[in-house]
Amino acid sequence: MALLRDLAKLIRTKNAGPFQLTTDIMFADAATYRHVADSGVLSVALMARTFKVPETSVRLFHYDPANAIKVTIPRPVTSGNPEDTDLFGGQQFAPLVNIEVPDLPSTQS
Repeated sequence: MALLRDLAKLIRTKNAGPFQLTTDIMFADAATYRHVADSGVLSVALMARTFKVPETSVRLFHYDPANAIKVTIPRPVTSGNPEDTDLFGGQQFAPLVNIEVPDLPSTQS
């Protein structure tokens, strides 16, 4: 198994307006992107558990032309609220970096 941080070229979060966060997971090449996407490890269920939001509020997109997976979730607190500890949403990706991605099945000749 590999960790997502070792396979992705970039993992980042940022505000998608004051009420949502978006996560971009980008890969350097189509083969790595396709492997992670096809593994199913980055699912709505996993994102809901990781970010402690209902599955119905998670939007997950695969964007093949950019070798990227995008996830949008509601912010736990509105951006700028006195309880907000991450005004720009840039630190929320941390729980994703250690996600284990299954290895490709070996092909036997």
